[in-house]
Amino acid sequence: MKDLILLGSTGSIGNAVLNVVKKSKSNFEIKLLTTNKNIKKIYKQAVYFNVKKVVILDSTNYSKFSHLFRKKKIKVYSDINEALKTFTKKVYFTVSGISGIEGLEPTLKTIKYTKNLGIANKESIICGWKFIKKSLKKNNTNFVPLDSEHFSIWSLIKSENIDNIKKIYLTASGGPFLNKKLKDIKYIKPKYALRHPNWKMGKKITIDSATMMNKIFEVIEAKKIFNIESNKLDIIIHPKSQIHAIVHFKNGLTKFLAHDTTMEIPILNSLHKKKEKFIFNNKDFDYMKFNGTNFLKPDTKMFPLLKILDYDFSDTFFDIILVTINDVLVDLYLKNSINYISIHKLLIKLLKKPYFSRYFDKSPKNINEIENMVNKVKKYLHTNLKLNEKYYKKNN
Repeated sequence: MKDLILLGSTGSIGNAVLNVVKKSKSNFEIKLLTTNKNIKKIYKQAVYFNVKKVVILDSTNYSKFSHLFRKKKIKVYSDINEALKTFTKKVYFTVSGISGIEGLEPTLKTIKYTKNLGIANKESIICGWKFIKKSLKKNNTNFVPLDSEHFSIWSLIKSENIDNIKKIYLTASGGPFLNKKLKDIKYIKPKYALRHPNWKMGKKITIDSATMMNKIFEVIEAKKIFNIESNKLDIIIHPKSQIHAIVHFKNGLTKFLAHDTTMEIPILNSLHKKKEKFIFNNKDFDYMKFNGTNFLKPDTKMFPLLKILDYDFSDTFFDIILVTINDVLVDLYLKNSINYISIHKLLIKLLKKPYFSRYFDKSPKNINEIENMVNKVKKYLHTNLKLNEKYYKKNN
């Protein structure tokens, strides 16, 4: 029996983890679930999986609904620290699936309470990897990247000398607009941008997939996680999304890892030790899916955000500013406050502003400085973009 902590249980990653646990029957025991506002869902999860500890991070929802859990003898906390302090020994595995930069602090707090940490939260790695890495080492906690691309890279190179790697390719589906021209979808409604051809994901990450920002984030993550130079990382479009990473070695060999488009596969393989026997399903390998497999070079005219890869990603405030600006713009787009093309134009334009670029050669000394920068960027954007939203919606 392996005990688990699940941060962000009501999101898409949380759902995938709980599906794995459900299919694995008695192999895992959930010790702690967390959510922000989805009370109805976490209540059902806690009851179904017999979880005795729950964290509701939103104070209003905690005050309003905590009594419902107590009727089922479920201990409810509003502070994750208070919940974690009740653990007298390390749990086997923690999955960090809280979306956004809000996932960084809970992730850091949980590291000393777990033997293994799996992160599927891009923003935490991009903005706070140096702090995560330091805490992992200090607490002797193992790390496993859960994103399908990074899990694939990790699986392919963990027994290899990193100096023997010539190139790593992260594959992108191209999103729902692969065969469109950017000028033809400048006013496309969010409901169409949310129609990813291969994956079922949350709204924010689905929009990031359409703009290719998701893949830019994954390049930054790979650079940090695997401590590899940016010039050894590249993006290629693979519309079928069956191959998740390709590694080309200096010895002439090229390896790739493929699996179906579900996060349950990397999650299940992460939760089990290397020599353990387990089965995802009893289906045979479907080789027909690989007939006509094609790869394409991304077009910067269709995906102009790829120009962001020319910047330096060295654990500076640039990473935090980039993530925050993108978060705000995607949120505005989902609320129909700006049009689709404005995500691209505004992001590139804002990164060039001296108000932000003056921080690109400075690094945060602690997590508080990360949070302060996030708030500073949001305040600037909401002050300076508010008057321009209608303009961008109409004219871009």
